[in-house]
Amino acid sequence: MGEKTTGAGDLIICRCMEVTEKEIREAIRMGADSFDEVKRVTRSGMGLCQGRTCQQLVERLIAEETGMKYSELTPISIRPPLRPTRLKTIAGMER
Repeated sequence: MGEKTTGAGDLIICRCMEVTEKEIREAIRMGADSFDEVKRVTRSGMGLCQGRTCQQLVERLIAEETGMKYSELTPISIRPPLRPTRLKTIAGMER
């Protein structure tokens, strides 16, 4: 008694942003068919790990919900650099 039971869909897929399986499946059912689109709708993959932890889980859910093969999914957008970098460093002018 007093124990909280979790149902299907309550599983947290994105630990950084605390996004559940249910939220991701709902986004996919509303038309999000890539990791980037699910990310825009749910904020999954926008946390500290930048999707390194949840990307494969989200993509698996997309494949399940859409019937697409994993290899057919749109690749994610990567926007380096992840840390601010001085232009002098990039240009090789820093001493």
